[in-house]
Amino acid sequence: MKPHRLRRKLLLIILLFLVLIVGVLLIDSNTRIVTTEYVLRYPNLPEPFDGFRIAVLSDIHASVFGENNSRLISKVTEAQPDIIVITGDIIDGSKKPTLKEQLAIAEALIERLSPIANIYYITGNHEWDSGGVKQLLTMLGERVCVMRNQYDGFEKFAEDKISSGVITIAGIDDPNGPADMVKPEKLISDIRDRAGHGFLIVLEHRNNNLPLYSELEVDLVISGHAHGGIIRLPFTDGLIGQSREWMPTFTSGVYTMGNTNMVVSRGIGNHTGLPRFLNNPEVVIVELRVE
Repeated sequence: MKPHRLRRKLLLIILLFLVLIVGVLLIDSNTRIVTTEYVLRYPNLPEPFDGFRIAVLSDIHASVFGENNSRLISKVTEAQPDIIVITGDIIDGSKKPTLKEQLAIAEALIERLSPIANIYYITGNHEWDSGGVKQLLTMLGERVCVMRNQYDGFEKFAEDKISSGVITIAGIDDPNGPADMVKPEKLISDIRDRAGHGFLIVLEHRNNNLPLYSELEVDLVISGHAHGGIIRLPFTDGLIGQSREWMPTFTSGVYTMGNTNMVVSRGIGNHTGLPRFLNNPEVVIVELRVE
């Protein structure tokens, strides 16, 4: 065989091998759920909450992993969370599956998650765009704690069963909701007036308000929305933002400003039309520890 033909054949083999690798990575990046754990330490965390585990599900977009979402349920069950938080976009405005089908997927998922731990839910932008937000909120309100610019105290007893501690969990409605909604500043001011300056967790779908919550002295913010930047390459925080901007920030992981930590989930489903790459669907577990 002539040298140039041999080189051409070798290049073709290499190209086919690279295409195969990319194909395998694409399938893996869009179908295999991973669990990411973060341990956050706080000097002001009440002692009974040392080791408190929060499972974060974000941007589900009516996705299904296994029969009746069995693989997603398995990941959450294995993590043994104390609470589950769903930070928006459990459904979206796409035509396939239909809105009716999406609501059925969400309902079935909630029914299987409910026995694992108490669930707190906030809206994302896509619920409001879907045309089915009223139906969704009615269904969820019968099964989970829907937080629309509201807050709730969560009490936990120490091992002695006598002493206890309380943390506050607040949920922010997505800005795509009603124009006259309570602003985060007002909500947190009300919380401080009524519940004092104890440990505060804020759930907000969007991932761009860390400076605000740092100024308001929130301890922990849990968000999603960014889908991990869709395509994650080494040394990047993702390539494509939700507004189609290049090289977005605050897309995945823990970000700190002052005394505030913000945990951003890469999410579980997809709505962008672009396949995820090196960016697997993610269940986030946040474990709180006393510093």
